[in-house]
Amino acid sequence: MRIGELAGRTGVPVATIKYYAREGLLPPGERISPNQVRYDDRHVHRLKLIRAMLEIGAMSVTTVGQVLARIDAPDRSVHGLLGATRTAVSRTAAERDTPQDRERAEAEAAELVRRHGWRAGPENPGWAALVQLIVTYRDLDREDLLALLEEYASAAGRLAGAELAAVARVPTVDGKIEAAVLGTVLGDAAMAALRRIAREDAATTMPTPSA
Repeated sequence: MRIGELAGRTGVPVATIKYYAREGLLPPGERISPNQVRYDDRHVHRLKLIRAMLEIGAMSVTTVGQVLARIDAPDRSVHGLLGATRTAVSRTAAERDTPQDRERAEAEAAELVRRHGWRAGPENPGWAALVQLIVTYRDLDREDLLALLEEYASAAGRLAGAELAAVARVPTVDGKIEAAVLGTVLGDAAMAALRRIAREDAATTMPTPSA
């Protein structure tokens, strides 16, 4: 197919497709004449993957490029790509706390992961974000919200096990690698969406708080 048809099938404008190709996100098509390039279903699939990471995963073009480079690397592995993708999508707020605040939060984070039997520490992509959350809850005097981390951890443990089991069931290496990426990038968005739906439903059955 020519680039116009590729744009029509994916909803990505021609100019954007050319931009993705220049940035290395999209593999080059097959040049069949000086002025004509042919694309195939692999390009359709790659463009859909790029759009998912940009639009639903809210990743930057640079970050998408980094993740795709790992997908295309000859020495890729599912485990390595999971770690790289988690690092890419982890967002940590700027640190605005004292060393004492941070030390206390680090200790609480370590105790939380220990209770759940996880082997995690500062090298984990999510560690810094967890510590900063604990600091922020304490800074806002929200012990009630801090206590919810136990519930979040329990739900996260069950979900992580289910996600990895789903990846393991995919029969091909390419499929496993893509499932690992999408499970991380789109899984965060899915969890946020479902949580909002569940909260809205729960709110309709709760008594209205009195003033």
